[in-house]
Amino acid sequence: MARKPKKLEDLFHETLKDIYFAENKILKTLPKMAKAAQSPDLKAAFTQHERETRAQVKRLDRVFKIIGKPARGKTCAAINGIAEEGSEIMKDFKGMPALDAGLVAAAQAVEHYEISRYGTLSTWAEELGYDEAVQLLEETLTEEKKTDKTLTGIAKSVVNVKAENEEEDA
Repeated sequence: MARKPKKLEDLFHETLKDIYFAENKILKTLPKMAKAAQSPDLKAAFTQHERETRAQVKRLDRVFKIIGKPARGKTCAAINGIAEEGSEIMKDFKGMPALDAGLVAAAQAVEHYEISRYGTLSTWAEELGYDEAVQLLEETLTEEKKTDKTLTGIAKSVVNVKAENEEEDA
């Protein structure tokens, strides 16, 4: 028996479940990263992004409602791998000068993954005629890009410099 052909709408739904899983995973990880961070600026950025992520999950709930599907995630190997790398950094660099630089790198890996997913989902939502979903996805995409820029600023102005200078002093 022939399988039913999968269309863009199916791919949109599967990718939506993927990012839903990812955002919920990130909600569990951000408090740990904030606790591990040594820089007050980095702690504040992680705490701020946790608040934003809660709002992003609520937006995703609305997108699921728009497409008439239950809000449910599906395991995302990519985000699990990125989260595992972040956990390793927290363990291997605990109390070390380069910890915050590693945390920024791990957080930016997450942000770049999210930026790619939200950009794709927004494009597909537009093509599928989900205008309200486009607005919600674009709002989140803008926040993710802003977080990435904030993390770059913290890396360049604070944590990378501190990690490099403290290593020279050791």
